[in-house]
Amino acid sequence: MTGLPKDEDFHGDTLHEECGVFGVFGHPDSGALTVLGLHALQHRGQEAAGIVTYDEGHFTAERHAGLVGDVFAGKNSARALNLKGSYAIGHNRYSTAGGTAPRNIQPMFADLTGGGIALAHNGNLTNARLLRSELVGEGRIFQSTSDTEVIIHLAARSKYRPIVDKLIDALKQVEGAYSLVALTSKKLIGVRDPWGVRPLVLGKLDGAHFLASETCALDIIGAEFVRDIEPGELIVITKDGIESYHPFTKQPHRFCVFEYIYFSRPDSVVEGRNVYEQRKRTGVELAKEAPADADMVIPVPDSSNPAALGYANQAGLPFELGIIRNHYVGRTFIEPTDGIRNFGVRRKHNPNRATIAGKRVVLIDDSIVRGTTSKKIVQMVRDAGAAEVHYRVASPPMAHSCFYGVDTPNTDDLLAHKSDVESMRRMIGADSLAFISMDGLYRAMGVGKRNADEPQFCDACLSGQYPIELTDLTGGTKDVQLSLLADVA
Repeated sequence: MTGLPKDEDFHGDTLHEECGVFGVFGHPDSGALTVLGLHALQHRGQEAAGIVTYDEGHFTAERHAGLVGDVFAGKNSARALNLKGSYAIGHNRYSTAGGTAPRNIQPMFADLTGGGIALAHNGNLTNARLLRSELVGEGRIFQSTSDTEVIIHLAARSKYRPIVDKLIDALKQVEGAYSLVALTSKKLIGVRDPWGVRPLVLGKLDGAHFLASETCALDIIGAEFVRDIEPGELIVITKDGIESYHPFTKQPHRFCVFEYIYFSRPDSVVEGRNVYEQRKRTGVELAKEAPADADMVIPVPDSSNPAALGYANQAGLPFELGIIRNHYVGRTFIEPTDGIRNFGVRRKHNPNRATIAGKRVVLIDDSIVRGTTSKKIVQMVRDAGAAEVHYRVASPPMAHSCFYGVDTPNTDDLLAHKSDVESMRRMIGADSLAFISMDGLYRAMGVGKRNADEPQFCDACLSGQYPIELTDLTGGTKDVQLSLLADVA
């Protein structure tokens, strides 16, 4: 990560998934269905959206900055009409700060020996800088700063001729977390990294097949969920059906636990678990571990709502919407000056004074990142007349950066990396502060106690145990984002 957005308090203290992907094979309305699929996946990336379709011997691409509805609807609806054909892939993007250049918008396309290929990627490669340096040294010319283009160049230099073999050859050289969808003139390809850090699902509708980051994207088009793509699996969809391959060395399964805590939509089913129910269960475990003598439970909306409901049910306390969220605030709403910067949180959240005044409240949040937003929310609730404010967090302290596709701050900027719980409590101004334990989180996931030697999930941002090599880091310090999404010289 190269820096903070200008409105640091509002946007720099939250987590952002970097991408969502969607693919269609064999439906005459592939372009329109991809627009709908990306709309359902909007939470995974809000800075840009792109779609590539194939029809009658040529590929068509529409890739633009903005939300899906802005890019493909209203005055720009002609873009969607331009996307003809029965094959398509799409991508929603959230970049690290500074990486919003149009040249980085996906899907990316290239003509290789054997035909054209479009590629969309969710995740982060942890040896992309090393590979990029090697490829540039060979004389290869990059058109973007995205790690996705590294995969394309690796495939282009492969000595294999079939495109699927070229892609496999390229992916055997990369390290990191990824879910990919790729499109050729005859195939839709989906693949997950051997650890299965990022999600990818398969669906079907009217004889057509679909790939998506989450099941909610299948629901919006009425498609049937078939199954999850397995870790390390590559599937090839053609007119003849689906072929499945496992070309990579098998690795321990390490699905990202934060997909359940925060990133995935609550109505999605991820690796057999309903996200909404999982979040409720974390609230139940949190209430067992960290009860509070209070009058009501209030979520910090919206991702914390299910956990707060679980906490309230377990604690026998009323669940109240004591904070109201404004859903119409975006990154470009205003360029804050010093004089109005402190209104950032209030643009997004406002207290329900009639509910809060005079009450002892338990605030439920999904995570604390830098702590600046938590501090402002606590103060906001106090200003609304709360007698006591007890802060409960439905994830263990986030003390380490993610290098696998989540835009987290540098490690030194994470509050839990430099502070114990009591110091954090004083910083945010709460009467008490508690986090769910690691074992409590794992109990909520239904897998019992966490295996310290072989964790059942990727929880590196919580534990510092990184399952995939961090090759691009230098000097042994885990203090920089590895993504190439940010523009570099």
